[in-house]
Amino acid sequence: MRDSKVTNADVLLAWYDKNARIMPWRIAPLDSLSGILPDPYHVWMSEIMLQQTQVKTVIPYFNRFIDRFPDIQSLAAVSNDDVLAYW
Repeated sequence: MRDSKVTNADVLLAWYDKNARIMPWRIAPLDSLSGILPDPYHVWMSEIMLQQTQVKTVIPYFNRFIDRFPDIQSLAAVSNDDVLAYW
């Protein structure tokens, strides 16, 4: 029979499942358990934006950016000036 120890990772993940902030680029813990995965493009955009400022500031910019450029194809199809206008 296997030893069923609770690890630090188990404790941390349980805390996250209970306390995670809702953010537009994240998947809710229960959705994640159902096999739903976050959109890699959304995660990538959020990571880039979050290098420049705080979460509370990023969220409205992220939402506006994703509304205009919902996927990598729509982002690639426009000029740099168009992208910078939304950045």
